[in-house]
Amino acid sequence: MAKTQPEPVRDPASDNLLAPENCVIALIDYQDTQFGSVTTSSRERLLLNIRVLCEASTRWDVPVVVSTVGVGLGANEGTVEEIMARLPEGTKEIDRTGDNAWEDPDFRAAVEATGRRKVVIGGLWTEVCVTFPTLDMRREGYEVYPVADAIAGVSPEAHSNALERMRQAGATPITALQFASELMRNWARPSANNLREIMGWYFPEKSELDASESGGVRR
Repeated sequence: MAKTQPEPVRDPASDNLLAPENCVIALIDYQDTQFGSVTTSSRERLLLNIRVLCEASTRWDVPVVVSTVGVGLGANEGTVEEIMARLPEGTKEIDRTGDNAWEDPDFRAAVEATGRRKVVIGGLWTEVCVTFPTLDMRREGYEVYPVADAIAGVSPEAHSNALERMRQAGATPITALQFASELMRNWARPSANNLREIMGWYFPEKSELDASESGGVRR
């Protein structure tokens, strides 16, 4: 017998998995200076995966908190336009002076205002601006999900050790497409078209990027 009906939607309040109603996305320090200083992923690869996060947040109505560092101090420019253009119009950036976003009262208030205890986090660098708030949020009982293919560090050692440090603290690394799939959950639901449309551009662009970065030719 063909199965055509989705399973019932779980209660997001008790769901151990990520759902559109139980998580918030934090995007931290995706600024030109930071993109220019990381070595563990290319700008193009990062933007490909960050685009998944942005589109998933918009399609499933997941709140996004965007933060920058040093703009008010005149040291940096804001979040790169490639990211801001994919977020809802009017999305505000929360600027900070410190490396640890969780120590900034405005950032913290923005996350707390969502009422959500599952935080999907991306940012640059892995070892600083992702790790520090992750450790603090874990200490306060948040479930934190660093998006491993949307973050990067200044060296392979810095990136990998930061991921391990976050794991040791109880954080759960995920990937961008995994996140979108977890929000979708079932192909029989009308919202599955959100993921189909994301995959429609993601895999062709990923294939082109894979070929370009390997020096090969796409077949």
